[in-house]
Amino acid sequence: MANNLTSKLPDVGTSIFSVMSALANEHKAINLSQGFPDFNCPEPLIELVTKYMHDGFNQYAPMPGVLSLREKISIKTEKLYGYRPNPDTEITVTSGATEALFGAITSVVKPGDEVVVLEPSYDCYAPAIRLSGGTPVYVPLSLPDFSINWELVRSRITSKTRLIIVNTPHNPTGAVMTKADMDELALLADAHNLFVISDEVYEHMVFDGLKHHSALENPVLRERSFVISSFGKTYHTTGWKVGYAVAPPALTAELRKMHQFITFCTVTPLQLAIADFMDNEEHYLSLPDFYQEKRDAFCEYLAPSRFEFLPSVGTYFQLLKYDAISQEHDQDFARRLVQEVGVAAVPVSAFYHDKTDHKYLRFCFAKGDETLCAAAEKLVKL
Repeated sequence: MANNLTSKLPDVGTSIFSVMSALANEHKAINLSQGFPDFNCPEPLIELVTKYMHDGFNQYAPMPGVLSLREKISIKTEKLYGYRPNPDTEITVTSGATEALFGAITSVVKPGDEVVVLEPSYDCYAPAIRLSGGTPVYVPLSLPDFSINWELVRSRITSKTRLIIVNTPHNPTGAVMTKADMDELALLADAHNLFVISDEVYEHMVFDGLKHHSALENPVLRERSFVISSFGKTYHTTGWKVGYAVAPPALTAELRKMHQFITFCTVTPLQLAIADFMDNEEHYLSLPDFYQEKRDAFCEYLAPSRFEFLPSVGTYFQLLKYDAISQEHDQDFARRLVQEVGVAAVPVSAFYHDKTDHKYLRFCFAKGDETLCAAAEKLVKL
């Protein structure tokens, strides 16, 4: 029977994040590849989860998400972005941001549609587009700052374009969209009647006094966008897989049709605990300083190295350019770095559909100071 199987994604293998983490484990290397903290989430949050488990909240949650959590999301959104979405019709809690992204893409993309994807891009966008019968149309970001060339984006829009996906702060580059970028996006989406997915999972990790500009701040974008966020990133709980999508009622209705048949609902005690913990605004408001300190420490430790870099202005990733050290393809250099140096990173070519190699590696600095220092000591020896 297996001989009759035709893969829907024949060119897709195990994600580069899993590959590099497995390689790091095999060689006992310091793992700065996969994007997760090596420190725990806040203890009061764990206590709240335990409380709700002991109190018997262990059955199905409502399909759109626990109401108290959706209400807290609504209040927080208004405080941060000046818009208060309706908890009943505009907010859906999902099993991670990846599920929200998949649901949003499959909600609006139909066979024959084209979707603009800015590269380098997170690896879950294109497979969901293709599974929906759509075609990714790739537009490269401009080096060296990975900014968006809006004229180039406009040149790729056709009568078949249905959706554009943006990501700010941007994984893997750490770039952030400005208000002017959001205004350009709004003009483009309005002129061509496009849907928008704004992947904002690193919304609380913007540095150097810069501000995160959400699509929710722009009235034009609010009416045609899915805005995706992640509690996993905000609360250092990537393994809990709790995210959410904010979208206007018509888009939310379509997203929920997908959501109910993908996971139906997200873990009940986790939702209840997060709803309570969201009252602690200081946690997410302090994240920019918290992660900027880690970025600054990592960059300071790397200063004597032969890597070339500009400090990241968002996310918890730092790109390092290594062409002064080696002319190897980044995937080969990344493997050698694990095997011979003992540090794991992600080659940035993995974020390009054609494996474009600009000699960059992505390192995660959501780690303890001891881990970052140990990794840097190995890297400066190159």
